[in-house]
Amino acid sequence: MMLQTIKNLLGMAPKTDYSQLIKQGAVVLDVRSKGEFEGGHIKNAINIPVDQLSNNLSKLKDKNKSIICCCASGMRSGTAKRILESNGYKAVFNGGGWSGLQNKL
Repeated sequence: MMLQTIKNLLGMAPKTDYSQLIKQGAVVLDVRSKGEFEGGHIKNAINIPVDQLSNNLSKLKDKNKSIICCCASGMRSGTAKRILESNGYKAVFNGGGWSGLQNKL
């Protein structure tokens, strides 16, 4: 367990296959502001700004479905991941910045 934790810290953890998650039905949750989202986003992404996420969890009904959070840089998506996990969502991933994530899909 400790070795895996160290690998995770060093960035040696197995890379998440985001395109595979999407094929398996994962949802992309873009937590940027509405204006940022309208300026460009991943196709079929759901936009719930991070500061409104706690009040909009009903839009993400299935807590077992994979959710890939993204934002501009990865900071807000990290916050969103913590919010979702603390509300019982089981498979939440921080996809980082949306444009970088889009290149991995």
